[in-house]
Amino acid sequence: MANASSGRKGQPTSGTKEGAGNTRRPRAMRRLRAAILGLASIGGIVMIAQPANAATLSLRVIETTDIHANVMDYDYYKDRPSVRIGLVRAASLIQQARAEVANSVLLDNGDLIQGSPMGDYMAAEGLKEGDVFPAYKVMNQLDYDVGNIGNHEFNYGLEYLERALSGAQFPYVNANLLDATTGEPYFTPYQITAHVFTDSEGNAQTLKIGYIGFAPPQVMTWDRKHLKGRLTAEDITESARRWVPEMRRAGADVVIAIPHSGISTDPYRVMAENSVYYLSQVEGIDGIAFGHAHAVFPSEEFAEVPGADIAKGTLNGVPAMMPGHWGSHVGVMDLELSNASGQWRVVSGQTEARPIQVGGEAQVAEDAELAALVDHEHDATREYVNRSIGRASAAMKSYLALVQDDPTIQIVNRAQADYVKRFVEGDPDLESLPILSAAAPFKVGGRHNDPTQFTEMEAGELSFRNAADLYLYPNTLVALKVTGREVREWLECSAGQFHRIDPDLATPQPLLNWEGFRSYNFDVIDGVDYRVDVTQPARYDGNCALIDADAHRIQGLTYQGEPVNDDDVFLLATNNYRAYGEDFPGTGESNVAFASPDENRSILAQYISRQTQQQGAVDPAADHNWRLAAIDTDTPLDIRFTTAPGEDAQQFIDAQAVYPMTLVDQDEMGFARYRVGLDRMK
Repeated sequence: MANASSGRKGQPTSGTKEGAGNTRRPRAMRRLRAAILGLASIGGIVMIAQPANAATLSLRVIETTDIHANVMDYDYYKDRPSVRIGLVRAASLIQQARAEVANSVLLDNGDLIQGSPMGDYMAAEGLKEGDVFPAYKVMNQLDYDVGNIGNHEFNYGLEYLERALSGAQFPYVNANLLDATTGEPYFTPYQITAHVFTDSEGNAQTLKIGYIGFAPPQVMTWDRKHLKGRLTAEDITESARRWVPEMRRAGADVVIAIPHSGISTDPYRVMAENSVYYLSQVEGIDGIAFGHAHAVFPSEEFAEVPGADIAKGTLNGVPAMMPGHWGSHVGVMDLELSNASGQWRVVSGQTEARPIQVGGEAQVAEDAELAALVDHEHDATREYVNRSIGRASAAMKSYLALVQDDPTIQIVNRAQADYVKRFVEGDPDLESLPILSAAAPFKVGGRHNDPTQFTEMEAGELSFRNAADLYLYPNTLVALKVTGREVREWLECSAGQFHRIDPDLATPQPLLNWEGFRSYNFDVIDGVDYRVDVTQPARYDGNCALIDADAHRIQGLTYQGEPVNDDDVFLLATNNYRAYGEDFPGTGESNVAFASPDENRSILAQYISRQTQQQGAVDPAADHNWRLAAIDTDTPLDIRFTTAPGEDAQQFIDAQAVYPMTLVDQDEMGFARYRVGLDRMK
């Protein structure tokens, strides 16, 4: 590996908070400079545009985010290398980006220690004193300048997080997570580092960069079992308004915000999860390196966002970048600075997100020397995930999971319902309640950005790798006491996944609402039967906010053949993320019947093992308790949905589809596009 510091910034001279300095050009100076610029020459004397002692400097900020323990370029679920993921492959882009410029800094935006089988393996093994989490073995060699705390950092508890962070040879910042006892920031809120850089004339200049981090306040909901009574959270934007002026007073020449938060243009509300749009309006922030949403900014996805310039990579005029997930991209922000006023200030900026692959073709190779640093963890992870847990009598593939009942969701729901049934045995308050279970697909093409991201397992031997493939997250099971009305509204929220279909329109109509709905919110509830009428408008939006009180997509909702009444009471198995989120109807702490300490994924693995011991194999076959309602029409319809490409997917769809399905073509992302026959001619 090349020297990690070659072609990069000068070494920090200080990591301490420095004295205050004026960061805004005096009005009189601005007016004087404008007047000078308006003159050409007088009496043969050429007027210069800026003071003779003014210096200019170019600074590159490089970002990774949402690595999710994908240190290696390896798909452990499929047990084969991948060109689409991996910090060791992104590292090659980092080295390239550094070599192109004289001055650079490198930062990470969190969601680092959880999310891949390597993360699961490390958590299962535990971190002892002196152990270094594998991602940090690589990042320390890459010489990161600063890191931020993401929401998934808390999945294994605060103690585990602190042990993991101890292996990082660079500081971490987070301003909006507070100690519940003292009310003070739990982590260091910001870092001001004095860097020695080279200006455009080749002279050494000291530039003080302030880094400030934020996490979604929702961590207090998602990981409440680890954080309740220990941490509290503040609104991201309000926290920035509080701390950024202090950073300026403390001497920061440049302020880089590192929010683990995405972009939403919904009206501003306190404690919003995705706050970057409003963060970009906070005075004093020079650049935003964000993440969390697993998307890419700048890109066409954000072309319609007000204030977004995807050519320049700015948001409300502020340079901003979000480099995908799992090492798929590296963010590059180029800032131009001047000290014409006697104080360094950013005068322009440009960003881009550089991909490690395009269309499945690698753009860079892995850094072999960095990969060698985690050989042990890589081999141990492969061994860990390939341990046998049982057998399956049929294949489980998620190609159809968004349009019909599917075995990859069915098996999760059966495992959760079985666990709840066993848990409540002998409980006089809960034992008699009918048991339902809710689960969503996790691998159905990402966010319509990865046609390889599907669950694909054949019948036969199953390992922990397969269980992790079916259930990606270390959530824990929670059972809720819900009414029939709440079950119906829950399903209405899930049905927001679909576009409204016009029964009189013959031209192609997309079925799936990729833009406004995340597939992990598409809950299938087992134990009841129902149909989804996609000719009706959506009742809820992608955040489960009511948008049409008169709309009803869920039809024929029954339990054991009888209509579900509003006041019926059920016990519903789900996960802690959903149960405490208070977005879906029927969720929230007041509805919790019991919270299990067991992870949904472990429950699934145990169910597979038990079924294999009792019956020789687990049966994952879908029971088709839900389907899309047929559409009565006089017009032949062309309704389309996208799924995995390839012969395997087509054979599975031909064999398993409950509606007529015809392959049409591939879309621009490489997904196969099918026509689904929902029309029933009058």
